[in-house]
This record gives sequence, structure tokens and C-alpha cells, in this order.
Amino acid sequence: MTIVINMRRGLDKRKLMVAARLIREGKLVAFPTETVYGLGADALNERAVRRIFEAKNRPADNPLIVHIADFEQLKELAQEIPKEAKLLAERFWPGPLTLVLLKAENVPRVTTGGLDAVAVRMPAHEIALALIRLSGKPIAAPSANISGRPSPTTAEHVAEDLYGKIECIVDGGETRIGVESTVIDLTERPPVLLRPGGLPLEDIEAVIGKVRIHPAVFGKKTDVAKAPGMKYRHYAPRAEVIVVEGSRERVEAKIAEVVEELKRKGLRVGVIGRESYGADEFYHLGETVEEVARNLFRALREMDKRGVDVIVAEGVEEKGLGLAVMNRLRKAAGYKIIRV
Repeated sequence: MTIVINMRRGLDKRKLMVAARLIREGKLVAFPTETVYGLGADALNERAVRRIFEAKNRPADNPLIVHIADFEQLKELAQEIPKEAKLLAERFWPGPLTLVLLKAENVPRVTTGGLDAVAVRMPAHEIALALIRLSGKPIAAPSANISGRPSPTTAEHVAEDLYGKIECIVDGGETRIGVESTVIDLTERPPVLLRPGGLPLEDIEAVIGKVRIHPAVFGKKTDVAKAPGMKYRHYAPRAEVIVVEGSRERVEAKIAEVVEELKRKGLRVGVIGRESYGADEFYHLGETVEEVARNLFRALREMDKRGVDVIVAEGVEEKGLGLAVMNRLRKAAGYKIIRV
């Protein structure tokens, strides 16, 4: 049985002590962050961390992100803290930024996907921070969903995938950003963007200078995943996804054409974007890139509920959060992309 703790009205430390005790006991707790819901366990408890992989059906070489509530905890997890890490943490923590550093000896390899590096971030969410502090543990937490599925931005999404498989879900309402954290590898020179996310690359480069973008961000296959979302198919609904990207006018014309063609084949078609283009189902993602990011995973899950066969997704410009949105859409589509 899974306990659901309702905190939609805000942090209640008395209630949260139940979840904190479960973390200390080696159990699994789903909790909200500013990005998506995480599935948490004591990052230094090897048995507990293995249960995360089992519950999610997650490949063992897909590393986890360790969540902390205090910069001092980083010293317990990393061999060394380079100056770039201090600068970025000072500027952006708590926030949607994950730093990859050489791991300390006490961090189990199961937590890092077998790598010598550990991914760490400090979430900007009062419930997440309180859970870490009350448990007294750094918390390893990937997204709280079945691996490969769209990430959860509500407790209901978590329950759809994991109810009965984990001990507790802390319901803190809908997440604010809607896409996962940005991951920067500081074990390389220059630093490398491993995954675009809730913090735009432009903001990071304004602090530490030029950052190289890993080819996996744009779909090139990689044998080693130094961050979540690099190696395997992610964020995918059950329906087929097709992404149409390019100039706005051409994209609009092409989506209308694709929708008409698919419907002629007898398929039930959904569109996620700014307009319906004659589709059977439509989800308006929003007018700003921030709204699109916030609504993206909810839209993909909603289209599955509506029973569509194909989802046609309208691309956005790859600036700011747009880089993260397009990374998620392309992966959800298995790189079935129409460029116009």
C-alpha cells in the first residue's frame, strides 16, 4: 500500500516527518520539486537505491541525481569542489541546476550508474528541502515515473505509474517548471552540458563562460550516460509522436497537412501546440516557452488518456527553455522529426 500525504496547502513538517522516517528506513518516497516529482531514497543506502531502479524498471547504468539541502552536504558527496561549482551554486542554488563532480568514496556506485562521478543539485521547493533536512540524508531521486514515460508534474501522474510499488507519495500540487534540471559536467574542461533543463544555458555561460554541448543533447547515440536522459528513450507516451519544427508559418502549414494525411488513414490524431489544425484532440501548450515547458509532460499523458494513435507536436525556438523543450519532444518522438 502507498501512503499519500496531502500538502497542497503548503509545508506541514509534522506530516512530512512520516515521509522522512520512511527515507531513513530505506523506503521510497515520491515528492515534489520545482521541476518534476522525484522518487527518493537515501542516496548512501545501496539497498534503498536499488529499489528505485526496480520500481521504475530503470537501466542500472542510468545515473541518479542526489538532492541536498545545504552546500555543506556537497562536501560529503564530492572529492573536490571546483571554483565553477561554487560560482554556480552561489548563483543558482536552490534551483534547477545539477552539477556533475568526481564522487567521494562513500557514494555507492549504484547511485552513480557505475561511474566515478556524482550528479548533485539543491531543489528550490520547500517540501523537498524540508524532507532532506528532516530525514538527515542526501536523497537520490530520478523522476517518479516508469522509465521511458513522460515525467510526472503532479502527484496523480506519480500514482498512475507507481501506486502500490512505493511506500509514500507527498502531494505538493503541480510543479512550477515542468521539465527536469539542467545538468552540467564539471569533470570536463570546458564544462559540458549533458542535459538541457529548467535553467537556460545562456544563464550558466554568463557565470562560468563557454560550455560545450554534448552531442547526445541533439540525438547522437552515446555508450556512456553521465546524466539521466542521455542514453535511453525518455518522456514517451504510448501514442506515436511526430515533431514538426522550423519557421512558424511553415510549421503551421505542415502540421495541418500531416494531420489531414493521418486522419485519412483512419488514425485518431492529437495535436499539442498553439492551434488544433483540425486534429481529433488538442492540448494548448501555451504562448510562452515557460508555459510550454510547464504543460509539456501533462499534455503527453493527457493525449494517452484521450486515446489518440498519433501525437503531432509543434516545435519551439531553441532559445532559453526552448532547448530543453525540444530535447524532450525529440526524445519522446524517438527522433521522428519533420523539419520544414
